[in-house]
Amino acid sequence: MKINASKLLFVVGVSVVLLIVMSFVDNGRLTLLAPLLFAHCDTLGGPVVQAAKKALESGDVRPVLVWVQKQDEEAITKAFKKTLEVRAIDPRARELADMYFFETLVRIHRAGEGAPYTGLKPAGTEEPAIAAADKAVESGKADPLAHEISAHVSEGITKRFRELMEKKKDMGKSVEAGRAYVAAYVTFIHYVERLYGDAAATAEHGAKADH
Repeated sequence: MKINASKLLFVVGVSVVLLIVMSFVDNGRLTLLAPLLFAHCDTLGGPVVQAAKKALESGDVRPVLVWVQKQDEEAITKAFKKTLEVRAIDPRARELADMYFFETLVRIHRAGEGAPYTGLKPAGTEEPAIAAADKAVESGKADPLAHEISAHVSEGITKRFRELMEKKKDMGKSVEAGRAYVAAYVTFIHYVERLYGDAAATAEHGAKADH
């Protein structure tokens, strides 16, 4: 019985991605996707600034405190109060006051991560995968994210596999052709190994978290 290579690769790709994404799910919540969110915390459309906007509108600083270390709570609270005072004094300065708070919050948040702060970036500059992850967090549904990423993974596996098979046809013609095959083989194996390694690592992390 012959197995269709393309179908097999697609199944492998989908399985790997599902394992990665579903390992993020904890009772319907994508709690382990926090590292992905941190990757775009310095954008105006990111979760840190969105939390800041809600806090300023409500006058409650607590939604933003979760984004900073405990030792930074005082600094953020002071900046928050100062921003509210300026907002109340002059509506024309509201935008500048808000931006001051966004900058302060994101800078301190990044410092808590041990990451550099290079300024706020425009909304919509996030990687597509990050944007999809955000939607998954908001909706509580991982399936659309899994399908989107699995399509990219499947494409990556199939592309490298086809290149490898082309090189395999000519590998015996010369030493150079053989080396080209080996290079394609190494690329293919490392790609699959990296995917599997990420899946295994997240699955192991989730298993430990359950104990």
